Amino acid sequence: MRIAIIDLGTNTFNLLIAEATGGSSYNILLSTKEGVKLGEGGINHKTITDAAFQRGIEAIGRHYERMEPYKVDKVMAFATSAIRDAANGRHFTDTLKQRFNLDVSVISGDKEASLIHLGVKQTLTFHDKRYIILDIGGGSNEFIIADDNQIFWKQSFKLGMARLLEKFQPSDPITAEEISAVEKYLHEELEPLFENFDRYKPEIFIGASGSFDSFVRMLANENLLPPLDGATSHIIPQEVYQKLHHKLISSTKEERDQMKGLEPVRRDMIVLATVFVNFVLNKLGLLTIYQSDYSLKEGAVLEFISQS
Repeated sequence: MRIAIIDLGTNTFNLLIAEATGGSSYNILLSTKEGVKLGEGGINHKTITDAAFQRGIEAIGRHYERMEPYKVDKVMAFATSAIRDAANGRHFTDTLKQRFNLDVSVISGDKEASLIHLGVKQTLTFHDKRYIILDIGGGSNEFIIADDNQIFWKQSFKLGMARLLEKFQPSDPITAEEISAVEKYLHEELEPLFENFDRYKPEIFIGASGSFDSFVRMLANENLLPPLDGATSHIIPQEVYQKLHHKLISSTKEERDQMKGLEPVRRDMIVLATVFVNFVLNKLGLLTIYQSDYSLKEGAVLEFISQS
């Protein structure tokens, strides 16, 4: 059986095509994405702008063209922060139904976090050790404290990079004062995270998909990490991440355009992403990043085939 998962995120629409091979196993046939910036210009006003709306529809059309040769048996689509919070989010999903006969499940932040955990634990195993997962999105960020067997706490925060970019509109390059303002805001908004970190005391920090994928590709291109070679998880040591962090916060948009491994759709948001990650790492005292390529869409595949 062939399954297609479409993850309608705030920055990108991701497509995963997998073939179930029995039990809870599957092979990935295609994994690709389309940059859409669905939250651009409207996310903090709870709307999808006309331009973003059109980009999203066109991206789904291209995904359907990619799916055609694979003759998939099942298509599942999940919409997250930008669509679930937008006043015209229902109009967007209705348009997808009319044009492509695509049924979109608009999932809660809680469900999103559960699928992320299910995806991540396919690539990294720590047995009984507790870890904290961060998935950085455009509309929301999900934190999950868990081990391989259970989730202890999870929460979705409306602190995605599209929201922060629109709220703070940083200079080019970002200034020290602007970084301090962002960190002050995060300190206030992330209080539930700090409380539960102290309660459950996870030992390991995992960054899932999105910005963390960009960090890994950029570092590999600079030979600061080993060649990726198809691995689905990587370790970013503290000193290596700090080199990238300082490079990004001192960079201009024009300089980021030339950085290998950084997707154009993340050029404007990657600076705030690294400010966010650096703040959280320092606050929690967890310095090494374990990165996972797998996240929501891989979790959705596993959940589906395990229940079939």
